[in-house]
Amino acid sequence: MTPTTELGWAAAGQVRLEDAVAGLPDLAGPSRLPGWTRGHVVTHLARNADALVRLLEWARTGAENPMYASPEARNAEIEAGAGRPHAEQLDDLRRCAARFAETAGRLQPSHWEATVRTAQGRDVPASAIGWMRVREVWLHLVDLDAGADIDVLPDDIAAALVRDVAGWMDSRIEQGVALRLGDDTDAAPVVFGPSGAAPVAVSGPVPELVGWLTGRSPGTRLTAPDGLPELPRWL
Repeated sequence: MTPTTELGWAAAGQVRLEDAVAGLPDLAGPSRLPGWTRGHVVTHLARNADALVRLLEWARTGAENPMYASPEARNAEIEAGAGRPHAEQLDDLRRCAARFAETAGRLQPSHWEATVRTAQGRDVPASAIGWMRVREVWLHLVDLDAGADIDVLPDDIAAALVRDVAGWMDSRIEQGVALRLGDDTDAAPVVFGPSGAAPVAVSGPVPELVGWLTGRSPGTRLTAPDGLPELPRWL
């Protein structure tokens, strides 16, 4: 099935991202990611778009086309591009995103059912590629430290991120945790962790849940009966 919703979310995040980058005087300042400047974040996002284009082409043609030649090659590309002039990086970011959207538009419904492989070595359906770009664009918009905090995440994207990260943590957490999507009790909680453990109810704004789960927020606006439990480091 064509990931129409996810591709729309990615496109909306790209607009916000380009506006944020365009409004910065330069990209030499630090980002919120340790050891990375804003230039590292922008270059990473551009190269990620290129990498996902390779997966899209893999799905369309059937010819294996890995995201990156190696982790070392990926890191080298980011380092090589991080110090480029602001205008060059912004143009690169725009062009790569446009190429991603154009390539995605060429896939037929059957292509989205093809199996491709992520940089972490997981086999996934090509329909997951849209969501992969959503995560990168929206979370790194926050990491850019250009005025957008975790609250920039729309609730529908934030809710999908909570489910996604919870699924990743399910076999990695030592204590069961129930997360309630929203400020009140009007949404079904996401429950993950060992099946025999008593879940800890954690509630609060959905974007704040994302920030806490992904290590981008200490969760100061979240509540839990005996304090927030420890979480494994996400990716």
